[in-house]
Amino acid sequence: MKNLNKLSLTEVKKFLQKKGLKILYKKDKKFEILADFKNFYYTSVFGFIIVLFFFFLPIIENFKKNSQEVNNNSKSNLEKLLTGQSIETKNEELDSAKIFQDIFEFDDVPSDTVRLSATVIEQIFKDTKYNLSDVRKNKIVKPISLTLLPNEIKKIENTQKRKNLFIQIILPLILAETNQIRIDRNKLFNILNKNNNSELEKKWLKKKFKQYGVKDYDLSTLKIRMDEVPASLAIAQAAKETGWGTSRFALEGNALFGQWTYSGNGIKPLNTNSEETHKIMKFKILKASIRAYYRNLNTHSSYRNFRRLRAELRDNDEKLDSLILVDHLDKYAATGVEYTRILKKMINQNFLKDFDDVKLLPTSRRIKNQI
Repeated sequence: MKNLNKLSLTEVKKFLQKKGLKILYKKDKKFEILADFKNFYYTSVFGFIIVLFFFFLPIIENFKKNSQEVNNNSKSNLEKLLTGQSIETKNEELDSAKIFQDIFEFDDVPSDTVRLSATVIEQIFKDTKYNLSDVRKNKIVKPISLTLLPNEIKKIENTQKRKNLFIQIILPLILAETNQIRIDRNKLFNILNKNNNSELEKKWLKKKFKQYGVKDYDLSTLKIRMDEVPASLAIAQAAKETGWGTSRFALEGNALFGQWTYSGNGIKPLNTNSEETHKIMKFKILKASIRAYYRNLNTHSSYRNFRRLRAELRDNDEKLDSLILVDHLDKYAATGVEYTRILKKMINQNFLKDFDDVKLLPTSRRIKNQI
């Protein structure tokens, strides 16, 4: 740098302007010079703000995440429902691994794999005084849980006897799944009625959001999906898909509802061409098949109208009528409307609606208070 003390004031000013410097004061005809700290000052302040931002960012994100755990859009969705709009538009892509995770876990649960004969099962029902005539009259079913259908069911020549045995086997299992949904639904409404939720409740909600394919933490969607299916409709579909329990899929894979899968774990239908890669999903026990059926109707986009109508019936305090709801299951089979017509006929001819009001005897006082 030049010796500024040997320059004139004008020269000093020009020199300093070129260097971006300022003259602070003059002392003893000597100029003491300091750099322009204005840019440095602003840079320091801006840097400090950036440091603070990244320091508080995790706290802000954590607060935002917690606040999203119970995003309740009930009012806006109710308005959409009343105007006939769809209210399940944000959850089209479902994660099947998460939705069916608890069902796949049945494969890891030890179970009695002994297949009882039809004669033994009939004797068990007789010893426990379990018959459909009493069920229709008293509306009570004992919690008799069988894991497999008897192979002899397809050999029972008497059609009515075969139908009765099939219903007796699956009815307690259907009611048990209905009870579990009722327990979960009551818990959900209890959570909704609280201002603050515990960590256990938040963890439970997170689990249910995954099981029902709700990706945006929308409680109104969860309420619509977490609901039951009339017993008469479940029985009719199981009977239609399995020929009243006589199909190969039912006997070999406990598949009561003909659900498709494209993975290796399934039963290949006969008489299919090489281009068709689907299989019928198989299960270790009947209970798993029934839960998969409920989860399928409660999550898949093909049955959105079914869930919408069910929600409308709930809002109007009306009974869940299988003969009304079945109209929106036309996408369940390739035959469409003809499929729903057959289901209606089966419900009426076999008086299956008698089982819609039936209750399963609870196994404990705690469960009794929850359903």
